Amino acid sequence: MSVNLSIKNVPEEIAEKLRRRAQRHHRSLQGELMTILRQSVYEERYLSPSELLAEVRASDLRTPDESAAFLREDRDADLRR
Repeated sequence: MSVNLSIKNVPEEIAEKLRRRAQRHHRSLQGELMTILRQSVYEERYLSPSELLAEVRASDLRTPDESAAFLREDRDADLRR
């Protein structure tokens, strides 16, 4: 059985980014939203403290400045999507 969901009062900027994203992926807006929901539910993973520590160490960040640059780069990449 499926369920209908509705999101109200979506800011135009977000709606436009979603439309562009759907177009890039050759999907309808509905199809793109379903893909985002599936990914967020099925690809979600939780790290144990030791796994998180291993990932941080593997990132090879040495200073707070490197960490800030890494976060900025990641954030800016998200904004371009």
